[in-house]
Amino acid sequence: MPARAVPGRTSARQTGRRSAREFVPADFVVPTLVAGPRFQIRPITVHDVVKDYGAVIGSLERLRGRFGPEWGWPDTEFTFEQALIDVAWLQKEGQLRRSFSYVVTSPDGEQQYGRIHVAPSDDPDADACVVFWVRDDQAGTSLERELGDFVEEWVTTAWPFEAVRFPGRDEG
Repeated sequence: MPARAVPGRTSARQTGRRSAREFVPADFVVPTLVAGPRFQIRPITVHDVVKDYGAVIGSLERLRGRFGPEWGWPDTEFTFEQALIDVAWLQKEGQLRRSFSYVVTSPDGEQQYGRIHVAPSDDPDADACVVFWVRDDQAGTSLERELGDFVEEWVTTAWPFEAVRFPGRDEG
């Protein structure tokens, strides 16, 4: 999957502003809330586990088909306890600035629509790999398409990456 270049953007990798171990430069302010008319995006925390578990369980087969072959998630024994561990791990990764996971909710925060993950890419031609998913009842809707377009724009303009992979969207 080819990485998409960000026109006019100089990456932290090119400027030398980040060490080999840093995913984002130390002075980069990680977005904490992005709000729009149809959804809001904020970092995932352990307080999200109940809604997140419901979103995952309600979309288990589709998520397993999409992420299982490459990431092995969600596994066949996905329990609430496993969801708590996963969400806590995602929160900690964000605190350590190694990867960033966000919940996508309704504007009032009452319903979780899905998640966004911004992580280092294993492709040397890309700075980051960004994936998102929505729960089954939002799959194929205008909300999913709007979110996909928004995520691409957001990551290529608000984040310090020169080239980004969007698995699931990069294929023609």
